[in-house]
Amino acid sequence: TPLAPPTGPTGPTTLGRRSAGSPQYRLIGPHSPQAVRCSGTLLILDQNESGLRLFRSFDWNDGLFDVTWSENNEHVLVTCSGDGSLQLWDTARATGPLQVFKEHTQEVYSVDWSQTRGEQLVVSGSWDQTVKLWDPTVGKSLCTFRGHESVIYSTIWSPHIPGCFASSSGDQTLRIWDVKTTGVRIVVPAHQAEILSCDWCKYNENLVVTGAVDCSLRGWDLRNVQQPVFELLGHTYAIRRVKFSPFHASVLASCSYDFTVRFWNFSKPDPLLETVEHHTEFTCGLDLSLQSPTQVADCAWDETIKIYDPVCLTMLA
Repeated sequence: TPLAPPTGPTGPTTLGRRSAGSPQYRLIGPHSPQAVRCSGTLLILDQNESGLRLFRSFDWNDGLFDVTWSENNEHVLVTCSGDGSLQLWDTARATGPLQVFKEHTQEVYSVDWSQTRGEQLVVSGSWDQTVKLWDPTVGKSLCTFRGHESVIYSTIWSPHIPGCFASSSGDQTLRIWDVKTTGVRIVVPAHQAEILSCDWCKYNENLVVTGAVDCSLRGWDLRNVQQPVFELLGHTYAIRRVKFSPFHASVLASCSYDFTVRFWNFSKPDPLLETVEHHTEFTCGLDLSLQSPTQVADCAWDETIKIYDPVCLTMLA
């Protein structure tokens, strides 16, 4: 039986300069800096040839569940937390958040900054079953998206289509939204289990991958969602995070509550490229570097962050 997600959020990490926060982490920032999280603390870490050093830390009064870097300012990022708020931080200043946005009524589990340069848009997904759209220069949300019937675990912008984002939920659906219409464009009943993560392919605007509590990864062509275009099996517990490679069109990585990170090439007859087992607890955060085609960061409930070059990506480089 697949392991159900823990009752509290668990999540991502970020590389270059990183920020670390709560029980979950996001990996690899868009600039040479990067970010991760720890319970109520945002850690900004500098990576260099000698390893990692703490650059700065910020405290918050609740767990921080996700983090996203601005595409326009290498010092600015947004976090989200268990108190239903988002926090806007300037890592160049050793002070509290520049601004706090409090509209969600339950934990905010996911936050993502639009990849369209010049666009100041952030989406947040919450346990209150809503997605909110924000401009960090404005003190309130621009609009609220409703439709999911359970906890929202993941929200992520399309890297191809301005104003388009995806969300995944405990209601077992993947949904595609358009900010111009404030309505859902596509509803995909993607799994018969809670969907904890989704990501867009960096090379195909119609391809989205989902990872779920049923231990499977499924790829969806948004032009025809009757059947997945691929299914990847191998994890033995719930999949917590899935990320497409920014360098290889058919390569992706996933991490799971089975303590492993797995690398896949969905175009191959035998798609599993490598399994990495270097954590002693749930692996809950994962990202691939935007600067290096071989570098990966992950983190786990064992309170460690690993930065490494898996053999399979080194061979592809």
